[in-house]
Parts: sequence; structure tokens; C-alpha cells
Amino acid sequence: MKLKTGDKVVVIAGKDKGKEGKIIKTLRAENRVIVEGVNMMTKHIKPTGQEAGRIATMEAPIDASNVMIVDPKTKKGTRIGHTTNKEGKKIRVSRKSNEKLD
Repeated sequence: MKLKTGDKVVVIAGKDKGKEGKIIKTLRAENRVIVEGVNMMTKHIKPTGQEAGRIATMEAPIDASNVMIVDPKTKKGTRIGHTTNKEGKKIRVSRKSNEKLD
């Protein structure tokens, strides 16, 4: 998976197609990511001794193939490539604009 926590992504498939958000968590074993404000689900929480019961909304995981990283220059979805810098370290770059991704 080429995506990291903190990357700004756009959803390219599913009910939230077109929405943008930041990756909160990556689940590498399942090839899924949790994106802020995308794929919201409701969860019923039972009352406990200290808290009352409630209905909470939270983000559910979405498949990593359904999101694309946002190009810093064009502000549209792009694929990710890799290249090496002057020190020989591998860095991620945008395929559209060849800009370095953090």
C-alpha cells in the first residue's frame, strides 16, 4: 500500500465518490484505510453505569483501491510513483505533476 496516515485523498468509487478527507488510520493487513468524514456509520452504544446510551457516528474502513491521493499542484486525484533524491533515499512523487509528496 502506497498510502500513509495523514495523506489527503479523494474517494473515486462508492457512495461517497468525490469526497475528500485525510487518512486517519491505515489497515495494511486488510488493504483498507479510514478517511476522515467518509463512509460514516452509526453505532448503538449501550448504557453503562457512568454513561447513558447513545447513537454515535464514526468512520468505517474503505478499501484502499477506492481512494486516490490528491496532487498538491492540481488538487485532483493522482497515482503515486517513487524516485530517489540526491542522497539516494526513496521518495513518493505525484504521477501528474511530478511533485514530491511530503
